[in-house]
Amino acid sequence: MVTRRFVRTDSFRHLRLGKKRRKLQVWRRPRGTRNKLRLKRVGHPALPTVGHRTSKAESGRLKGLYPLLVNNLQDIDKATKENIIIIARVGAKKKLEMIKKIQEKGLQIANLGGKK
Repeated sequence: MVTRRFVRTDSFRHLRLGKKRRKLQVWRRPRGTRNKLRLKRVGHPALPTVGHRTSKAESGRLKGLYPLLVNNLQDIDKATKENIIIIARVGAKKKLEMIKKIQEKGLQIANLGGKK
């Protein structure tokens, strides 16, 4: 299923609303009386509605797998093949040990970051 990205009105126009700053492109419901988004005008971005919801079978998953937050080496033992690992905020030394152990078990990491 393709997830649609809903962005704030005029976020492409102003820096404070998210132009070239993807982190600030947060959805806000249009409330203006003459707002084209609120009026659902043709040629303007869509509003999020019930039809855009993910199915119950896929909801809460990343790449079809259940996310599991891992803080230390003992948490990796709890992971199964149906989990995708999210490494918590840990130091570089501990993170390298965790990555080695995860790769030995043949599990996926969601937030590895950097060069893969």
